[in-house]
Amino acid sequence: MSATTAPAGTTRGIPARQILRGAILIAILLLALLPLLNHLPADSAFRVSDFTVAVTGKWICYAVLALAIDLAWGYAGILSLGHGAFFALGGYAMGMHLMRLIGPRGVYGHPVLPDFMVFLGYRELPWYWLGFDHFPYAILMAMMIPGLLAFVVGYLSFRSRITGVYFSIITQAMTYALMLAFFRNDMGFGGNNGFTDFKELLGVPLNTQGARAGLFYAALALLAGSLLLCRHLVGTKLGRVLVAVRDAESRVRFLGYSVTAFKLTVFVLSAVLAGLAGALYVPLVGIINPGEFAPGNSIEAVIWVAVGGRGTLIGALLGAFSVNALKTWLTSVAPDLWLFVLGGLFVAVTVFLPRGLIGLFRRQAK
Repeated sequence: MSATTAPAGTTRGIPARQILRGAILIAILLLALLPLLNHLPADSAFRVSDFTVAVTGKWICYAVLALAIDLAWGYAGILSLGHGAFFALGGYAMGMHLMRLIGPRGVYGHPVLPDFMVFLGYRELPWYWLGFDHFPYAILMAMMIPGLLAFVVGYLSFRSRITGVYFSIITQAMTYALMLAFFRNDMGFGGNNGFTDFKELLGVPLNTQGARAGLFYAALALLAGSLLLCRHLVGTKLGRVLVAVRDAESRVRFLGYSVTAFKLTVFVLSAVLAGLAGALYVPLVGIINPGEFAPGNSIEAVIWVAVGGRGTLIGALLGAFSVNALKTWLTSVAPDLWLFVLGGLFVAVTVFLPRGLIGLFRRQAK
């Protein structure tokens, strides 16, 4: 009796896709346990430190950003080197809300103006700060402002058929210009120092275990929701057209599709997801400043996706977690080496693993 050979894409009869889904479910469950393990007694071997919960929450926000980039780059071929700007704008929207909640508990005790405005001699709250004392308004702005910026940049670029490296340069210039603007004190966003010294969110003090756990689960819920949304989109007609645009844009246009509309839709949606990730990132880390607009941040996020595997969604998550875990470890033991390792990692993946880590897994599964 001859031996049975497992079909391609399977491991001992189990499809690789099911293995991946199982691994994702287990990973999410393990992540959900972290805040619970943080409540164990200090002498418990299973206790997770405050630092681990905080840094993992930060990685989850980065994973949402990576998903957003993969949706635009991996499926529509839109290589944006400015998604850090959308992330930072969402963060600033949430930061403005958190600053408004400080009230008279600030250093200067002013009931309306944040400390930096009192220090800089502001007499009244700028008009664009109005409404940010309401949480729903802040969340709405965390989505609308990045989405509106993406719409303007995308419409002008896609309508003029600007693609490839030229579009990447435009987005890179956009985030650099925003960084320079937010560094200015007269912009009303705290200048070089940005926003910090946050007190509470939704009535809960931010320096408590309960607040940290709540923000962690909110980030995890955002990640799960974003993954489901992106998975649904790429499986619809929209997703198939986006892949066609990525692979043969001229042919898709020749067939009568509005390439500009499809690319603009996915680019705006991607920016909104990045803005939401930034909005959750700020209360988790406790600070937002113009450094978040630095072009290097956007490039690093693109490397996460490349390392994990472009055009797979799961690869984006894998890349965000693995590269940031490596960064956290390496910057603590040899901080001067990190940028060299990051550059080498990108070159190595491009040359030897064009489909990223997820491609390596699938190759092993066959």
